[in-house]
Amino acid sequence: MIEIKNLKKVWEDGVPVLKDINLTIEDGDIYALVGRSGAGKSTLLRCINGLTSYQDGSLKVDGKEIKEFKENDLREFRRHVGMIFQHFSLLERETVYENVALPMKCWKYSKSEIDTKVKSLLELVGLSDKINVRPRTLSGGQKQRVAIARALTMDPKFILCDEATSALDPKTTNSILDLLMEINKKMGITVIIVTHQMEVVRKACNKACILEDGKISDVGSVKDIFIRQPKSLQRLLGEDEKNLPSTGHNIQIAHMMDSAKDGEIFGNMAMELGTVFPIISGNIQNYQGEEMGVFTMNVPDEHFENAIRYLDNHGFKWMEITPSCSEEE
Repeated sequence: MIEIKNLKKVWEDGVPVLKDINLTIEDGDIYALVGRSGAGKSTLLRCINGLTSYQDGSLKVDGKEIKEFKENDLREFRRHVGMIFQHFSLLERETVYENVALPMKCWKYSKSEIDTKVKSLLELVGLSDKINVRPRTLSGGQKQRVAIARALTMDPKFILCDEATSALDPKTTNSILDLLMEINKKMGITVIIVTHQMEVVRKACNKACILEDGKISDVGSVKDIFIRQPKSLQRLLGEDEKNLPSTGHNIQIAHMMDSAKDGEIFGNMAMELGTVFPIISGNIQNYQGEEMGVFTMNVPDEHFENAIRYLDNHGFKWMEITPSCSEEE
């Protein structure tokens, strides 16, 4: 378990980058640290693996404070933390075999142990046939699979992914996420993913926190965050910038598609309340095999109280969005 309390990080020039971070990452989570560039998510990841120090607060892994580690303790800790980067960080002059074997060679494993482990991991990531080729002959997705195999050599408890799919096309991204999900399920390895790609969060992660300007704006299960549609999520998706009618009330509804049919929501509501509500926007999002509908409708002032009472009585999550909020927040 990773427990972070009131964590603060300030650069040498005095600029704060992390401000009172509080979150808990449970063993077995696939946890997303989400935000735009400069939000502080990669810095937070580097604090977790001990590559960056922090001035105040606490960051404990399995009950041990990272900043209190001695040099040897930190080295041993990092031994069990696998890192996967955006640009793969492979040795281009070495074979796939040698790239995967590198951590084990650094830790003085025997040749037989290395050989068994490397071949087993390359089979896991689907690259047994590429064992003797060099990275320059591989596709981006294959290079990332080599990086994942290398990250697994020391039997890590945690895998930290820093924008690991940002350089990949959507199809390849999905295959890499499928592999990480398989590793998480079969090996019980906790996966922490730094990303700005919301499709990555929806597909692979069970929990997430949204970072804005070094602060956590929202945190919780991915499903709950997407149903609640907090302002921080809307800003990240750019949906707070859409044009909204300046009259009436703009109501956003989010729900899992297996819980209600969209036509029934608005059709039944219109019949019961005796009026039709214009739909301003709507889309269907996929969440780990389930579909989630997110719709915004405009409700005239005279029907507002009845409309929200209807939504509350039928258990729908809703929130009001106003043009002024979209611009100010």
